[in-house]
Amino acid sequence: MKTISVGIIGTGWCGGIRAETCASNPVVREIHIAEARPERLAEVARACNARTATADYRQLLALDDIDAVMISATPETTHYPMARDSLLAGKHVFLEKPIAIELHEADELVALARRRNLKFTIGYSQRFNPKFAYVRKALQDGSIGRPVSVLVSRHITRALGRKITGRGKLSPAAMESTHDLDFVLWCLEPAKPVRVYSQVNYGAMREATGGDVPDTQWITVTMDNGLSFVVGGGWSLPPGYPNFSTTWIEMIGTEGSVFVDDSHRDVVLNTMKDGMRLPLSSMPGEFVEHSYAGPMKAETVHFLEAVACDRPVLVTPEQARAVMEVYMAADLSAERNEPVDLPLPESRPVAAAHV
Repeated sequence: MKTISVGIIGTGWCGGIRAETCASNPVVREIHIAEARPERLAEVARACNARTATADYRQLLALDDIDAVMISATPETTHYPMARDSLLAGKHVFLEKPIAIELHEADELVALARRRNLKFTIGYSQRFNPKFAYVRKALQDGSIGRPVSVLVSRHITRALGRKITGRGKLSPAAMESTHDLDFVLWCLEPAKPVRVYSQVNYGAMREATGGDVPDTQWITVTMDNGLSFVVGGGWSLPPGYPNFSTTWIEMIGTEGSVFVDDSHRDVVLNTMKDGMRLPLSSMPGEFVEHSYAGPMKAETVHFLEAVACDRPVLVTPEQARAVMEVYMAADLSAERNEPVDLPLPESRPVAAAHV
């Protein structure tokens, strides 16, 4: 196994987890980081013994010895230009979701990675959640037979919701349910989505932000084999649970069923100062001394080993592009109050085929 040099672009919450994971992994020879906030740049550079620390990510891309980059920058509008620049520089790329804002941008990135034979994957960390993986296993090994009903419900706190919606206008479908759309579409392969119907509900978030921000969004997706599934997501849980994320999965088949409670209520911390809290309850996970609770570390290691050992990535950019088209269709459906057929007419020929 060869060692690799990794660049981390953006070292906030998720980027910090990526950087710390890379720093402790023997596959990684050296780390280079780019971060716009000077105090955070200095903090992570010191903690990870970074070889390079810069505010300009382009300086990382100019370094020939960097093999791969992990892009965890916000706002989400930066994803496409940063990923495109990285692929053009010949780097393998891990990109946090979403893959892009527009479908033609996603198409360009997919084509560019394929043409240059570069590994390119998107951060759908819930595929690395053992509970989610077990649901897919139950389908793959035939334990529950052929799927006939699927429901996934995910909600996070309004504090996180305000943080997410404060940096852009992406919907609950694009920012929260996207993980579950990816998961269900992955489980149901090779079936493909052909129709989407969605509705949004308003309440606490509209009052808190003063803008047109829905609390929840529910999505019904019809597949080309006739199966329909439902995914719902929102960000208006009460503010008593820092980083709290709760998810419920129902997968019912012709021969059985799998129900998953991923509500993180198994560890409860109760103090005189802060009252009841649910630690270890975030979607990405968190470091707990010598161990890690959550899927993001395993996802990061998977990408590092895919590059170092020349293995395929679990989440392909084509799959991420398909998820993107579904949540875009969901937003259109909610706006128009009618079902939307796939593929979207907004799709257009790949621009990067000859780059």
